[in-house]
Amino acid sequence: MKHKNWWTDCVGYVIYPQAYMDSNNDGFGDIQGIISKLDYLRDLGINLIWLCPIFASPMEDNGYDVKDFYSIAPEFGTMDDLKALIAGCHERGIRLILDLPLNETSDEHPWFQMAIRDPESKERGYYFFRKGIRDGDNLNPPNNWMGYNGISTWTRVGDTDDFYFHLFAVKQPDLDWSNPEVRQEMAHVACFYLDMGVDGFRLDAMAHLSKDKSFSPSTLPTDSRGLVLDAPKFSNRPEVYDYLCDFRSKLSRPDACLIGEAGGGITPEQAAHVADRENGPISMVFNFDTAWNNNGYGGIEKRPEEIRTDVILLKHNFERWYNICSEHADMPLYWCDHDHPRVLSQYGSTVFRNESAKCLLTTLLFLYGTPFIYYGDEIGMSNVTYEKPEDFFSDSAQRSEIANLRAAGYDDERITHYLNRASRVNSRTPMQWDRGPNAGFSTKGSVNKVNMNYLQGVNVFDQMRDPWSILNFYQYAIWKRRDPAINRIVNEGKLEFLDHNNPDVIAYIHRGEEKLIVISNFREYDVSFDFYWQISDVILHNYDTVLLENHVFHLRPFESFLLKVRGNM
Repeated sequence: MKHKNWWTDCVGYVIYPQAYMDSNNDGFGDIQGIISKLDYLRDLGINLIWLCPIFASPMEDNGYDVKDFYSIAPEFGTMDDLKALIAGCHERGIRLILDLPLNETSDEHPWFQMAIRDPESKERGYYFFRKGIRDGDNLNPPNNWMGYNGISTWTRVGDTDDFYFHLFAVKQPDLDWSNPEVRQEMAHVACFYLDMGVDGFRLDAMAHLSKDKSFSPSTLPTDSRGLVLDAPKFSNRPEVYDYLCDFRSKLSRPDACLIGEAGGGITPEQAAHVADRENGPISMVFNFDTAWNNNGYGGIEKRPEEIRTDVILLKHNFERWYNICSEHADMPLYWCDHDHPRVLSQYGSTVFRNESAKCLLTTLLFLYGTPFIYYGDEIGMSNVTYEKPEDFFSDSAQRSEIANLRAAGYDDERITHYLNRASRVNSRTPMQWDRGPNAGFSTKGSVNKVNMNYLQGVNVFDQMRDPWSILNFYQYAIWKRRDPAINRIVNEGKLEFLDHNNPDVIAYIHRGEEKLIVISNFREYDVSFDFYWQISDVILHNYDTVLLENHVFHLRPFESFLLKVRGNM
């Protein structure tokens, strides 16, 4: 590595604030609730928090629809509460990055309200407005683009001929980042919080900051409504790099960590360019390539046997990102976030909850990069078992999807079964602290119903008392990852994946003066794995015995090792 950034020594933790801890028992998690758990997080070993949005918002999209970047949503607390959180984190050696929605605002934001009231205002140029297309007595949207909520990207402005553009919910109009005034405004927001002591930002929807401003119709096949999701029209376009360079140049702290969320099919080459250690405007790039390698994304028609972890594809994706990025860019690591189902239900097993949770951690934690743990993974939280589609109505995207599925003729039982597997609401249920009401999150309830498995030991209190629990394994593993000697091997020793075509096992080695090997069985059944190194230390293992004979590991369900080895293979 040419130079070292502070985040390469970090293990991160993602907090979805409305679901983490409710300090005033109003059913909504808040900043004071997070402050009350900082000692828990310090002891767990994490030293970086990514906090999902806390800005003033009508909560149409759970805080990603901001109406005032300079105020805290009263549900979460006050600006003084945020200052106390920053101080509390720093006192414990924990860095804090805020989730900053860059691509859109709420339609209740003063900029958009002025843009609607006065078509001649400068704020009108902060957003995308276009004329509809007349077809007899009908006024059609400017083009056939579909957004990520499964609806048209265009909404009509009253009874005028004008439409405004939104990639997500109707109440989330997109900002026009080609306008330098928009970039200046957003840089001012960032500096406000950096000067307060925040250590950086997760840049939400960064991939979508540039659009094809010709707004020409897509030529891809459309659905029955004449709409099509054509991501290259508004995802990872070349102009994003220039916009971000301008944004970075205006920030008040050169050491700020900027992590861009880049779905929409970003390539490792694009990520290495935008996060280049020497010249890139951001620090790291989150991608979705390793989040859905079980064929589980979408697809209500998929049969259970189709949804199976593709171990070979997982290895391929991790390896190609490492091979292309590691020489030039730092990388974040994560299994899931607030936009995905729980990883234990994706790649692990509720039958083998203990074993698979530990396996998933070991596999991710010792790859090259800065690992991020999603809240609740440290106790093995898993997907919900809700009983009706309305249980998912807290999420505007799910409301749209449910309406579309009902219109397509699916019954509620089928829809609920599908959402229990694939909905992102799975990752937004209350943190499970103990066996009290609502898992100790709040006495009142919560936005999303708690997962009742908290009564079967999936909670912090029970696991703190069990030396062999998932939580205690996490704590030990995280502190091992933060050991400077191990961290150096992980981030500087060459990473190679082993036995690429093995359909069941993920295994990799970090080569250097000392060698580390991770071996993980991703199946609910026993498998074998050939092994020819000399083991000098078993650092992590999620079973109490080792089955190794004649150079063959006999791996039980989700058995996983972190080994220090000798040998020149």
